[in-house]
Amino acid sequence: MKEIVLDTETTGISVKEGHRIVEIGCIELDNLVPTKNKFHCYLNPERKVSEKAFEVHGYSDNFLSDKMKFREIADDFLQFIKDKKLIIHNAEFDLSHLNNELKIIGKNKIDNEVVDTVSLARNKFPGSQISLDALCKRYRIDNSKRVQHTALIDCELLAKVYINLTDQKEPTLDFRNMEEDESELKTGKVIYSKKIIKPSPEEIKNHQNYLKASLKKNYF
Repeated sequence: MKEIVLDTETTGISVKEGHRIVEIGCIELDNLVPTKNKFHCYLNPERKVSEKAFEVHGYSDNFLSDKMKFREIADDFLQFIKDKKLIIHNAEFDLSHLNNELKIIGKNKIDNEVVDTVSLARNKFPGSQISLDALCKRYRIDNSKRVQHTALIDCELLAKVYINLTDQKEPTLDFRNMEEDESELKTGKVIYSKKIIKPSPEEIKNHQNYLKASLKKNYF
């Protein structure tokens, strides 16, 4: 099952005050494993960045001035997330801004299935802090790269938090015979599990002979 971990950075908090998106980051998960498929862009918001927002992400008006506008990347973004579940921390915020951008250019609102990791965290840890940093600390996830909020770094951290919130574990590859592995890699199907390898009768016999020889040497 493919999912998209999504995060945005903006010029300010409220779309009612005319704030716009300055960065979009998306990471694709396939059965909870990050793929190489990512979507990332900085955007010219066509307005000034508020002081508080600048303190959060550090993107200046000058830095954003030559970036593409949302209408220029909208179709690529919508194609990237098409028919996939969205994983968002505080989904109401990001969706309100994304839907506002879509409304401005005359496109329909996002109708994907959405999982809000804030809601997951509230249900799992009622009364506890549920910020992304707090959840990273709880699950011992290294967030030292998060000096400032940037969309892709936040997506990488959120993907790990999401796996833990859903009580999943980091998957491990099942290394079986080469033909099976190659076939599954070509079709994009990779199974994650552990395999128990049993010794052959000849290996058991050789091991028993080795133990007998060792005992004889030690006691006689």
